[in-house]
Amino acid sequence: MQNRITKKTKLLDENGYLINPGYATKPLFEYDRNDIKANKLRIKEWDYYYVGNDEYGLCLTISDNSYMAMGSVTFLDFKNVKDTTVSKIKFFTMGKTNLPFTSEKGDVEQSYKGLYLKFTNDGKKRNLICECDNFLDGQKLQADIVLSDFPAESMVIATPFKEDKKAFYYNQKINCMKASGKVVISDKEYSFDNNNSLGLLDWGRGVWTYKNTWYWGSLSAVLPDGRLFGFNIGYGFGDTSAASENMLFVDGKAHKLSSVTFNIPVKDGKDDFMSPWTFTSDDGRFEMNFEPLINRHANINLGVLCSVQNQVFGYFSGKAKLDDGSVIELNRVLGFAEKVFNKW
Repeated sequence: MQNRITKKTKLLDENGYLINPGYATKPLFEYDRNDIKANKLRIKEWDYYYVGNDEYGLCLTISDNSYMAMGSVTFLDFKNVKDTTVSKIKFFTMGKTNLPFTSEKGDVEQSYKGLYLKFTNDGKKRNLICECDNFLDGQKLQADIVLSDFPAESMVIATPFKEDKKAFYYNQKINCMKASGKVVISDKEYSFDNNNSLGLLDWGRGVWTYKNTWYWGSLSAVLPDGRLFGFNIGYGFGDTSAASENMLFVDGKAHKLSSVTFNIPVKDGKDDFMSPWTFTSDDGRFEMNFEPLINRHANINLGVLCSVQNQVFGYFSGKAKLDDGSVIELNRVLGFAEKVFNKW
């Protein structure tokens, strides 16, 4: 039985403990960084956006992990199977990035050397601005994207960690926002049309334990019959015994799943991310094959700090069963799945 939250509630009690672990389909938990009673160096906050269509995609991140903040931009060219990332770091920001306490409204703006990012949200539309001076071979990247038509329901979860009662992860993932705008790299323009381009937000706030491995997969697409379909799958983000974060979405309506397992092939004792994966579920409602195309890989190793990221974009094929028993069939629909290991 998964614990569904249906009313507004404070996230943390006076001791900084998670009051009611569980999931919701709206941001019902009230987060305030000032309520945290854990070591302030353990606080992690981020806004991650992905905007894409069948030909290209854009990833933008503003994060504040207390002792380090990062801004990042990635452009993915699916036709030519290429990806480029630029990331910039600031040290000991300790929340000065001023990421909003709620995902429903609020702005964040950050300037790094050679990189400018601004995310605005008035509750009706989100505007994503990025300027990167030296993105690819000295070429400048400029992006101006608007996300609109926010779905009525999304994945919201509050998760504790068994190892530390003051650690928690509060997360919202919004699939299937309509996207319009453009990315310009040098003199080449890449347009996003809201008829075929969709956006995703991964909004994360929490206190994390030092060492974790997580798995996350996501897809947003327009089905052949015109319906908007998406999914969010994952685990490793703490103790999910109260609820998983697995959900399907059809035209803004959430359909809750139980457990989904990522089956990543292994070769010579190591994960073989570019060979075909499969995904299986405990109730048979999510059964997918995954054909990798691009691995957005990063390996940062500073000894006590380490992050190994493999975010793999590729094609999902298979079946997903909705709450009413009807089945959505996918045939090579573009999405991504990742495995991330952190010592942070």
